[in-house]
Amino acid sequence: MLLFLLASGLTLIFGVLRIINFAHGSLYMLGAYLTYTISRIYPNYWIAFLVAPILVAIAAGLIEFFFLRSLYKRDHEYQLLLLYGFTLVLDDLVKMVYGAAFKIISRPRFLQGSVEIMEREFPKYSLFIIILGPIVALGLWYLFDQTKIGKKIRAASFDREAANSLGINVPFLYTAVFVFGSWLGGMGGAVAGPLRAASLGMGLEIIIMSFAVVIIGGLGSFWGALLGSILVGEVLAFGVLILPKFVIIIPYIFMVLVFLIRPQGLFGKGRV
Repeated sequence: MLLFLLASGLTLIFGVLRIINFAHGSLYMLGAYLTYTISRIYPNYWIAFLVAPILVAIAAGLIEFFFLRSLYKRDHEYQLLLLYGFTLVLDDLVKMVYGAAFKIISRPRFLQGSVEIMEREFPKYSLFIIILGPIVALGLWYLFDQTKIGKKIRAASFDREAANSLGINVPFLYTAVFVFGSWLGGMGGAVAGPLRAASLGMGLEIIIMSFAVVIIGGLGSFWGALLGSILVGEVLAFGVLILPKFVIIIPYIFMVLVFLIRPQGLFGKGRV
């Protein structure tokens, strides 16, 4: 589910804007560090959980408005290089401000400890993440399938010129989608902080796995991102037991198999 929170924003941005947001992992990392900072100022995790993703979304909006917007009609290489550049910038800024040490974020009091289910102990915080993932998936489905703004976004993703001619403010929608997708990444960082601690490199580690998830599930598909996240998570979990020395490469082998059998991914239609 942690992979899904990141992959959902990644696949949303690609499905609508046709942009591979390589800086998504750094925004995820920024969400974790901002959660740490806010929780130190206000010793309440839930305040940090709400505020940190909003700050990440604001930062993403500035990146999109001042830098990325002018590259929409250019080749994808320019967009990729720009976003990779922001990955380096954000990583260095975090290192300058916080240093290289891990930053521990306290879990909410009522989510500390574990509960017994079928005679086994499960951490409460892990169960919170497991429940949060499907709630986010249902919320995204409702937003993009059942609301007017969702239909406008889908129309803009299919044909920008036609949407413009119908009076839809496509530049605003593109900014909104980039901001919202980055907000999802920031929320993933806020959720991951108490589980794994905030650390340099955490964005690069998970963004590569998230790319595997969206490729397996199908670029531009929320349900594909959810299924891909579950599959990759289970492959990693059982891989530790069966082939511990090769567990890191198993998801990528799975990704290659999907490429060979179904290049568009399991749910791939290419767009949201």
